[in-house]
Amino acid sequence: MKISLDDSGGAYLIQGYAPGEIRVLRPACDAFGEGLAVCHASLIVSAARLITDWAPQHFDELATSHFEVLKEIDPEVLLIGTGPRLRLPSPPLLAPLVRLRAGFEVMDTPAACRTYNLLVGEGRRVAAALIIGR
Repeated sequence: MKISLDDSGGAYLIQGYAPGEIRVLRPACDAFGEGLAVCHASLIVSAARLITDWAPQHFDELATSHFEVLKEIDPEVLLIGTGPRLRLPSPPLLAPLVRLRAGFEVMDTPAACRTYNLLVGEGRRVAAALIIGR
């Protein structure tokens, strides 16, 4: 599904997603798609940063250590995309997020992509940790 975007004000935005793929517009992306990152693996995106080598490729691989990188990003809100369907992580798995003092929401990855763009458009300090695999 392609997502229509307003002016991002120089932020990374999600242009679209499909099974096994998320397309992220880099802040300097031009009308011809230069600067478009096509990601086929799990990723973390915030307005200022794109991490394309986030380790968990499937929900079952998710571990507390995978959230350590979020300390550097310091989001106000974190969206966790659990893949093509909603899956709820256990409370111990989410403990690092509680210590981060960030609000977080768990949803399927397509919903997290849409929500991320809305929150960036509102100027919120949001990050999305997106698992592409099952």
